[in-house]
Amino acid sequence: MGAKKKSGKRKSGGMKERRPGQGQQVGSSFAGASFTRSQVLGSGTQTTKINVQAYAAVPTAWNALPGLPQEFTGRADEIAKILSLLDPESGEGAAIGSVAGLPGVGKTTLAHAVGHAALDKGWFTGVQLVNLRGYDPNPVPPQDALEALLRALGVGADHIPPTLDERAGLYRSQLDAMARDGERFLILADNASTSEQIRPLLPARHHAVLVTSRHTLPGLGARLVNLHPLQPDAAVDLLRQRLEVVDPDDRRVEDEPAAAEELAALCGYLPLALQIAAALLADDPDQPLSERVRMLTDAGSRLGGFDDGERNLRAVFDECLTRLTHQQADLYRLLGLHPGPDISTPAVAALANQPADRITLLLRQLVQARLLTQNSQTRDRWSMHDLLRVHAQEQARIIMDAGRATRRRFEQARMRLTEHYLRHAEAADTYLRPPGEPLTLFTSMEHALAWFDAERENLLATAYADLSAHTETARFGFALGRYLEWRRRLQDLLTVREHALDACQVLGDTRNLPGAWINLGGVLVELGRHDEALEAHETALRLHQQTGNIHGQAAAWNNLGSTHGKLRRFDEALEAHQIALRLHEETGNVHGQAMAWNNLGSARGQLGRHDEALEAHQIALRLHEETGNVHGQAVVWDNVGTPLGELGRFDEALEAHQNAFRLHQQTGNTHGEANAWDNVGRALGDLKRYDKALEAHNTALRLHQETSDFRSEANVWDNVGKALGELGRYVEALEAYETGLHLSQQTDNVRREANTYNNIGNVLQKLHRYDGALEAHETSLRLHQQTGEPLGQGVAWNNIGTACRALGRHTEAIAAAKKAVAMLTQEADWALVGEAWGELATTLSTSGDKQSRIREAWEQSATAYTHSGDHEAAAASRVNAESCTT
Repeated sequence: MGAKKKSGKRKSGGMKERRPGQGQQVGSSFAGASFTRSQVLGSGTQTTKINVQAYAAVPTAWNALPGLPQEFTGRADEIAKILSLLDPESGEGAAIGSVAGLPGVGKTTLAHAVGHAALDKGWFTGVQLVNLRGYDPNPVPPQDALEALLRALGVGADHIPPTLDERAGLYRSQLDAMARDGERFLILADNASTSEQIRPLLPARHHAVLVTSRHTLPGLGARLVNLHPLQPDAAVDLLRQRLEVVDPDDRRVEDEPAAAEELAALCGYLPLALQIAAALLADDPDQPLSERVRMLTDAGSRLGGFDDGERNLRAVFDECLTRLTHQQADLYRLLGLHPGPDISTPAVAALANQPADRITLLLRQLVQARLLTQNSQTRDRWSMHDLLRVHAQEQARIIMDAGRATRRRFEQARMRLTEHYLRHAEAADTYLRPPGEPLTLFTSMEHALAWFDAERENLLATAYADLSAHTETARFGFALGRYLEWRRRLQDLLTVREHALDACQVLGDTRNLPGAWINLGGVLVELGRHDEALEAHETALRLHQQTGNIHGQAAAWNNLGSTHGKLRRFDEALEAHQIALRLHEETGNVHGQAMAWNNLGSARGQLGRHDEALEAHQIALRLHEETGNVHGQAVVWDNVGTPLGELGRFDEALEAHQNAFRLHQQTGNTHGEANAWDNVGRALGDLKRYDKALEAHNTALRLHQETSDFRSEANVWDNVGKALGELGRYVEALEAYETGLHLSQQTDNVRREANTYNNIGNVLQKLHRYDGALEAHETSLRLHQQTGEPLGQGVAWNNIGTACRALGRHTEAIAAAKKAVAMLTQEADWALVGEAWGELATTLSTSGDKQSRIREAWEQSATAYTHSGDHEAAAASRVNAESCTT
């Protein structure tokens, strides 16, 4: 970097940022959420049984294929045709095939058979299945299908990014990496309804995808195989084999060949219909085939809603109901009212208004009738095959249309189910609020969170099932918000809070409308949409002022202050928190006062008033201790550590952050614990204990990955990079920064991306890769200009100058350094101003400039460092100034 005199200045590691937790918004938050299917692995089959994967980490599984049913028959030509497409000798690109046909025609089982045949030929390392449920009321979106595939391919849930494009990129890169290792995979994408569900799942090369759908999906560019119903002989053979699986001595097909042929025709030669018919025959071994034929013929119209208009599948399903008792059939129809993917026994009991033990017996009887599946891992949860669910929904509609009394009975059942979910969600939510008396439906916070985790998809599906039910929609929004925020399901949180706001507006609910605006503003801040958040909180404030609600005004001012802080409007943030404090004192709200004091401390710290910041945080801590608010104490302890670090009291700062993570562990707040560990790492870095700092940052990283908090994870990767840099492990530091950069880009966090580019430039300079460093700093500058961040621009100009100097481009280096000095002086960050003047002095010296100008630059550096309180750096700059000859 050229001959450079000792400056004693601070290293240019990027703009100084607030630590996680500093100024953490702790204003009013009432609730929110959004519905995403988090786990879709599994496969449809020709039978009524389905696989429902529990929501859990998915291990690497090279072959997810189930075995073929013994009665599989009649598909040799189709298998050969598809195998010709999948043959690795057929081309270098990705092989894409599409099997289209009617529901129940056997697309899924055919795909499984193809997978087995291809594995037998050694063409693939493994086969992965994903059921897209394209014909459900809520098809699986491609981003969730990608999540399931990534987890099945060995990618941990904590490494899976949040958006569709990001997941698609990671998925393709994962497959590319496997391809480079000589591995080839077949992806079976089952039950797709649109090309949009499939496109993100297509690999770029080497691997293969086989799609099943009721549609041809022409936009995929796939080799199409139209799968038709079985040939009559094969259909009869399926009946015979299926009956013989249950009872090898069953000779009814041979005894009544004509009736067997007619039964196969009434089933439309569809394997699913044939299997259900055979199962019913097996359950009644004395029933002649001819009697079964008469029952199907008398059933009238068949299950409709398919592409070719045939209705025979409905007849099979309707006929199934005739074999049920009245209570069983009634429960089957009631289950059609449930919008979620599965249902618990207590929820079914509420739906049917019956005791749990009696309803469990009925549920098991429906399982025996092959109309329901019991979860093998969680025994009190139940689900239906997608086609049976459609049938149950149609049956429910038929009953509701039959008359006023039945409609009222089914509407009451739906209301009971909704109220069951709402009552439990509101009770579970009480465990996540500030200290108070939780409702007694749950025994502990852990119990409440476990219930939320198990029911999340059902809660969201129920909340969205009828958005015209505005009262229930609003209640769901307020009941789910804290949980979704706790679990960092921020996109879900945004959706639910938007719906709650809409509902309050339609209802004219002036009491809850301001709170809905505050809730929306809170999640917008979390997502980095600060201008929109500011508008939301201003609206909430205005509404509370109209009604004279002092407590609500205080909460709105508190959140306004936090949002101003995010926008770096620190004076406005300070004023807002002062108003919030005064209003909370007027109402005697101690909890509100504690939040206001905490946020007031953060605002003072952002203005460089660290002694006053520490005093404010200590007041907040005392108030939280008085009210027994452990969560509040944890948040404040983390913030106490920030001004202690700024004041050079590093040991005390470390102790404060350690107190924070211990309290967060006590409350089970993984996100808060991760932030505290990250700050422990910063404090250890200040103490020059870099190995321990790295350990702390890696702990924070692991915790953020557990909650899939990618925005926070990106921040921690930057700190990991800094610790590695201090240890001289520059290549690893570069890798850490690049990982953080990728996450920032995924989460559209442009400010973090800009800072990370700056850090990348710094480590590239350490590696003497100056051209790359200059490019990184210029990218940082451009991004900071995009976000209107003058402090970041000043830091970027400073580092552009150092990179240009290292490249011998002294004129550009001097110009960049002058721009840095001007911008940083305007922002009054005197420590960075001192650093910028020192870099300018070094560049002037390297370029052979006049000694008087070099001395003046060092003197300016000393003055700025003195203004910042860094007397050691100021003294070093003065020494450099005095060493200049006249």
